[in-house]
Amino acid sequence: MKQKIIIGSRGSELALWQANFVKRELEKKNKNVSVEIQIIKTKGDKILDVALSKIGDKSLFTKELEIELLNKSIDLAVHSLKDLQTEIPKRLKLAAVTKRHNVQDVLIARKKGTTIFNLPDGAIVATGSLRRRCQLLHVRPDLELVELRGNVPSRIRKFLASDWDAIILARAGVERLKLNKYVSSIIKTDIMLPAVGQGALGIETRADNKIVNKIVKSIHHEETYKAVLAERALLKTLEGGCQVPIGAFAEVKQNGLFIDALVGSLDGSITYRKKIRGSKSNPDKIGRELAKDLLKAGAKIILDEIYKTTRAR
Repeated sequence: MKQKIIIGSRGSELALWQANFVKRELEKKNKNVSVEIQIIKTKGDKILDVALSKIGDKSLFTKELEIELLNKSIDLAVHSLKDLQTEIPKRLKLAAVTKRHNVQDVLIARKKGTTIFNLPDGAIVATGSLRRRCQLLHVRPDLELVELRGNVPSRIRKFLASDWDAIILARAGVERLKLNKYVSSIIKTDIMLPAVGQGALGIETRADNKIVNKIVKSIHHEETYKAVLAERALLKTLEGGCQVPIGAFAEVKQNGLFIDALVGSLDGSITYRKKIRGSKSNPDKIGRELAKDLLKAGAKIILDEIYKTTRAR
């Protein structure tokens, strides 16, 4: 008899693509396993008319999934790793991370080949991300930025029906849903660093579920795991969430683990960006070290100001 496993997933097209991807991979690597998907609505799916930065909940897209995990109605939850808060509840764990997809952001504009730099003066660009807003305004302070929420296809539909000049989305989501035809240009990471964990999927389980934890290890990608551990350690040290413009990208190479990170002001006028290399065997330490370097360089002033404003709301 096959071992039955239930995946908990959000109901958006991208979340279901991710859950089905994990289901296929698990069944391919474990012939004695049968996987079902259960859809669970999260707070972030229900509140679509408020900017993410104003809701201020670090577990916006994960809490309900975690409750179902703890209640044992599902065996694992599949998350876009960029949505998974750095503090995981007791009795749960990040049991596996899949091989990372492309990490860059993409510009979707009216014409193929349009880049951030050849958008017209004062162009209107929509994004729901403070990280993107900060880095965009840093290189193009003339742009007018408007708020954009919703899943990937609905964001594209909103753009097509609007008078906006462009929107920015994560390359991974656009490519996974085969919506590449809308991409005008790929934004290099030296211009715009991605969100922590962007492009990777995180599989969260109950820590004591030995059978499921062993099964999900079959699709675990260690290099991606080390990279995102460094990024998540950086984010945790900076106490960042969706209210703070923080970007980071770590890579495991032959000669070590490299991490590049940025903290910026909300208007993009001030940014602090640093990178370091360290040992692949201690990704947490590298992430914490880089966070401390950024704080010393001046990022602490920016973060204190943002936290003071958000706490006063």
